[in-house]
Amino acid sequence: MKKIISVISLTLIGFTSYSMAADTEKGEKIFTANCAGCHANGMNLIAPTKSLSKEDLTTNNRNSSAAIISLVTNGKSPMPAFGKLGVISASDIENVAAYVLKKADSGWK
Repeated sequence: MKKIISVISLTLIGFTSYSMAADTEKGEKIFTANCAGCHANGMNLIAPTKSLSKEDLTTNNRNSSAAIISLVTNGKSPMPAFGKLGVISASDIENVAAYVLKKADSGWK
């Protein structure tokens, strides 16, 4: 019985992950339109130690999709709360987070 429940759970998790997969191409477009002004090429023009590099994301505890989604949604001075302001939808924020993590993994190349 436990084996059947495990198989069903894994199947559901797989479907959920697939259906909720973020679109990095859309994320790139949203990032370019809303974020690149301060974060061109993964940099941070306002606070250089808080770039979008893999190292800085890790140091600043922003190295997960959930952490990036929270920051983009709620903001943190001087960054605006794009989600709360209705500038970027929740699904597009997920796409941006996926794009940022993908680019950070590649060194923003």
